[in-house]
Amino acid sequence: MYRSKLLPLMVLLSFGMALLLGACGKTPEVANQGNSAKGNGNAVNAGNEQANNAASNTASDPAQNTASGDADTMTFHAGNGDVQVPKNPKRIVDLTDFYTGYFLALGAKPVGIGDGAMNNPYFGGMLDGVADIGSDASPEKILGLKPDLIVTYAGTENIEQLERIAPVVAIEYGKKNDKDQMLDFGKLTGKETEAKQWVEQWEKKIAELKPRIQDAVGGKTVSILNPYAKGLYVFGHNYGRGGEIIYGEFGLKAPAEAQKAAIDSGTGWASISLEKLPEFAGDIIFTCPWSGDTSDPKIVYDSPIWQGLPAVKAGHVFQLNPKADTYNDPVSLDAQLDFIANSLLSAKS
Repeated sequence: MYRSKLLPLMVLLSFGMALLLGACGKTPEVANQGNSAKGNGNAVNAGNEQANNAASNTASDPAQNTASGDADTMTFHAGNGDVQVPKNPKRIVDLTDFYTGYFLALGAKPVGIGDGAMNNPYFGGMLDGVADIGSDASPEKILGLKPDLIVTYAGTENIEQLERIAPVVAIEYGKKNDKDQMLDFGKLTGKETEAKQWVEQWEKKIAELKPRIQDAVGGKTVSILNPYAKGLYVFGHNYGRGGEIIYGEFGLKAPAEAQKAAIDSGTGWASISLEKLPEFAGDIIFTCPWSGDTSDPKIVYDSPIWQGLPAVKAGHVFQLNPKADTYNDPVSLDAQLDFIANSLLSAKS
């Protein structure tokens, strides 16, 4: 899930969900328990009685605890229903990790984010003044930032405690593609013009690159693979690691078994044994070690099975960044595009 686009390895928030596959290294199986949110969901810890009391006693009236801003509100349709939110939120606390880059790209910098997003190398230089709320933010910590909007994942347990602090927008991970999600967040933040500009610029880049990529790759298949303790994860079109670009934007083909297990299934990922690797390995491979366990990726990379793959023999294996390429937000996608495009162009026969 280290866009560890199994994402999904999300987080069933400690408010009741685990970290998304790519973010904190939870396994995709863990990530899929409860709901399919992928990311660092950081919900309220119901067992923290002191923190809950603080939220109950201090945040009973959200209007008294949020920063002053536009008094006007609007109805925003989210994963938790229709929510009354400020038209131009000024103090956003984002508990998702995997959607933080949307707000940064829009110029709507949150006042607090999770440590997964804080450690994304692609966000370097963009987080001045942003508070790191960690991976298990308490109501007290969130309350101290005086948010006027909180963003988390659909399915977060005890979400009503967050709602006592500020309006809460819950996101259904992966339900919308990156462009639609960008436009949606543009509405949420009062940055619709900026959102449309990003989409237009992104589509222009893809339009320029796609014919060149498809010409270079031709009929070759492409795989996204992560070794882990029990075998390998195979990723699809919506779980980060470049899948949104490779399969979504460039329209390249996955091997038939990978297509069926990770894309057509709708899960975005699949787990396979090393013995099944040849069936899932494409003519071109993007890969990186799995950050979710302490296993040595050389168990896979040095194995006769891996070394015998046509992509390995042809030098068509490209290493992703396990700390950054699991993300699939606009900032991360922009950063990944050149590497992925140049790698694919270099694999031209």
